[in-house]
Amino acid sequence: MDATATPLDNVGTAHNAPGELIHSLLDSALLENADSVAVRDADGHWTYRQLAEHSHRFARWLRANGVGHGDRIVVQLPSTRELVAMLHGAVRAGVVLVPVNPSMKPFLLKSVLDNAEPRLIIGKGAAIREVTATIPVHDIDAVWPDVQEQDAGPFVHEVQPTDLAVLIYTSGSTSAPKAVMCPHAQVVFATRALVQALEYRQDDVVFCRFPLSWDYGLYKVLMTAAVRCEIVLAGEESDLALLRRMRETGATVVPIVPSLATMIVSLASRDNENPPPVRMFTNTGAALPEPTIDGLRANFPGVKVVRQFGQTECKRITVMPPNEDEQRPGSSGIPLPGTKVAIVDENGDEVPAGTVGEIVADGPHVMPGYWRNPEVTAKAFRLDPRTGRTRLHTGDYGSVDADGYLYFEGRRDDMFKRKGIRMSTLEIEAAAMDIPGVRAAAALPPSQDHDLALFVAADLQPAIVLRELSQRLEAQKIPSICRVLAEFPLTLHGKNSRAALLSLLEGSAT
Repeated sequence: MDATATPLDNVGTAHNAPGELIHSLLDSALLENADSVAVRDADGHWTYRQLAEHSHRFARWLRANGVGHGDRIVVQLPSTRELVAMLHGAVRAGVVLVPVNPSMKPFLLKSVLDNAEPRLIIGKGAAIREVTATIPVHDIDAVWPDVQEQDAGPFVHEVQPTDLAVLIYTSGSTSAPKAVMCPHAQVVFATRALVQALEYRQDDVVFCRFPLSWDYGLYKVLMTAAVRCEIVLAGEESDLALLRRMRETGATVVPIVPSLATMIVSLASRDNENPPPVRMFTNTGAALPEPTIDGLRANFPGVKVVRQFGQTECKRITVMPPNEDEQRPGSSGIPLPGTKVAIVDENGDEVPAGTVGEIVADGPHVMPGYWRNPEVTAKAFRLDPRTGRTRLHTGDYGSVDADGYLYFEGRRDDMFKRKGIRMSTLEIEAAAMDIPGVRAAAALPPSQDHDLALFVAADLQPAIVLRELSQRLEAQKIPSICRVLAEFPLTLHGKNSRAALLSLLEGSAT
């Protein structure tokens, strides 16, 4: 079964035009809203004019330091105004930006450097110099004064829409991160499709807690430029100051993952002031538990809580229309405008509506593959013999209903068979989250070393959790192992760290 988005009447020609460039989003905003605030961080803000000038300066700095068209630069920095300028400056110079999380440890960073082979690295502090002795390393505190001395006039360089713009490193089934290749054309198409699907407005203030090394943060920078609104980079803000900063900045759109959403609900439930003017929360990373959605709606009257599904390999696959946020519980919405979702069986054939199969994405947002990794690319990016287009086989499972709305069932690793019954870790986690007092939940499927295990963040005894689960699930789905934690270990992107939970499980068994 496939689902195709129907483009709305207000789609401009730019959305359908092939070959847009990432920095053209900033350049168009400069022409129309030069003196509006573009980006704000903890230290101040820049207008679109200032942001554009800094991007041209950085492009010149790159050339002055021997970085040419197609070269990669690794940037390990927190999300600041300077990093946004570096993004636009790099791509307008034909340089490939490789943003990595400031928290990435040397073990993984070395594998990134080996794979990307950057011309130079920009970071902060002495620690980054210890990772390599062969690649030039520049400290941002020395780089930026030099950048500011460059000419702010237009830096002109020919860039093609098919040129690679960004490498986004993601974790995978192997120990080494793999890099999704993101050309200009695919990135801009996804950007424009998303602002249309999410109904971003020019008066929005997008409050972003996520690093630009994650596509969730990176695209928020591009989406705000596409609609000429403001982004607040709040990744360095204190958790305790979160609501205050949202009020101060007038935040109207807040991207979330479940862990951040839980924190916001907890803070808001104890806050005695008027809530920030948030009109929309957008979720990705993992499904939001219903109690968390209810908490957001209770504390932010009239807010929309928009569910989404996607992968970096095509950015986003489906979005629930904001005006339907309370409809079709469990659905992550419809395909992006101009894209298509198919549900296929193990032979690649499409299955009827309501049937679970692999989720396959088709459209101009599908990236070319993984950088210097043809074997893994061939598994995920496959040619459709009927259309001749490359489709993304996500490895995730779900179904679409008769109206084309996607229902995510789980990742390949989430689904398993136990005691003769096929089940998913997601349904076990959802049942655990329904138990009063459970703040977070993660299930680990059985392996040769352990049976089905459940971790919860709660103030309850494991026996009580299991007893409550038995009232919600069949006997075959009740874990044999339950561990209660004060708080969950999280990945760099704010998701539950299953690797860390597995280590805790293995450690308790020794």
